[in-house]
Amino acid sequence: MTTPANPLMAATHHDPYPYYAMLVEQRPFYRDNELNMWVATSAEAVSAILEHRDCRVRPVDEPVPSALLGTPVGDLFGSLVRMTDGASHCPLKQAVSTTFASLERSAIADRSRACTAYLLEEITPLPLEPVGVTEFTLRLPAYTVAALLGFPSDRWPVLARWTGDLARCIAPGATPAQLERGQRAAQALQAATRRLLEVPTFARPSLLGPLASRAVAQGIDSTAITANAIGFLLQAYDATAGLIGNTLVALGREPQLLQHVTAEPRLLSAVLREVLRHDAPIQNTRRFAGHDGLIAGQPMRAGDTILMVLAAANRDPARYTAPERFDTERLQHCFTFGQGHHACPGEALALGIAEAGVAQLLHLGVSPEALASGVSYRESLNARIPLFGSSHTVTTHSA
Repeated sequence: MTTPANPLMAATHHDPYPYYAMLVEQRPFYRDNELNMWVATSAEAVSAILEHRDCRVRPVDEPVPSALLGTPVGDLFGSLVRMTDGASHCPLKQAVSTTFASLERSAIADRSRACTAYLLEEITPLPLEPVGVTEFTLRLPAYTVAALLGFPSDRWPVLARWTGDLARCIAPGATPAQLERGQRAAQALQAATRRLLEVPTFARPSLLGPLASRAVAQGIDSTAITANAIGFLLQAYDATAGLIGNTLVALGREPQLLQHVTAEPRLLSAVLREVLRHDAPIQNTRRFAGHDGLIAGQPMRAGDTILMVLAAANRDPARYTAPERFDTERLQHCFTFGQGHHACPGEALALGIAEAGVAQLLHLGVSPEALASGVSYRESLNARIPLFGSSHTVTTHSA
């Protein structure tokens, strides 16, 4: 049993939670000189930083990562509401949040079930095998959001591939090969989304049409509209894939929980919400100090990086009673989708997609116990996405 080398390596460790518990107790907010960043692990520190108006999603002097400047990905990145601070953030956030809020839960469920049925046919004869379950978890989020945006089903596979390439390109630690694939994906996604925006207003679907209407009313240009429609795909991609996979792992490791869900399927919704806390699909995120000064009691210099270990804060005993226990009756909200002015508005969408996907896999007879016995995690510095069986060999599917 090894201990993670640092909080970034912990995200894909087989069991990072004893390490996180040690950090919460002994190092709730500290400077990691090897990582060259501040690290917040306690609920109190993470909450203070998420709510602090001077903690930005990007450094003031580097709104777009230098490696992406002047590229298609850089242009897209600079227009994403979740990567934007300042005057442009509020109208964009309002348009995006209102669009997500307008989605009815039944519409998410219907589209998710339709995409689930499509996927299970597409990956036959593998859907019940571990490698097939991994493919299912990775593709379903992108397929469902693509359907909600209005893309026809014959475009879902290539849109999922492009989304995966783009997600890996902008993730921390992207390799040169991932950066190259991401650039091609960004161009393709932008072209496809612009074509979809040209559909007459009356034919627009339930996500893209309302987003465009609200954005235009706020004076937001078509470039930002296109980027944030692609942002819908990105926001759902890693978090929802991880949520589906980590829920299957939880059911496999908690036999009584699986029995309860099998006997009463509507309990699955509560299980998913506890998975968000207990085994978060997004383990950490970053903020940057906007000015010199104190943040959460620590002296910061403008541009300092702060790593917020959401998964550690989600198990802080100062906030959660017996945090290591999987408890579907907890009432406290967790940190996985953030809080404050940069809270992710896509939580309900992720939960809806994941619930439909997990329910269908269980209905088909997928064995969570078997999956949990052979799980590893996709390489990442912040996302916790299970790979089942021999799924470490899985590559992005072809279009």
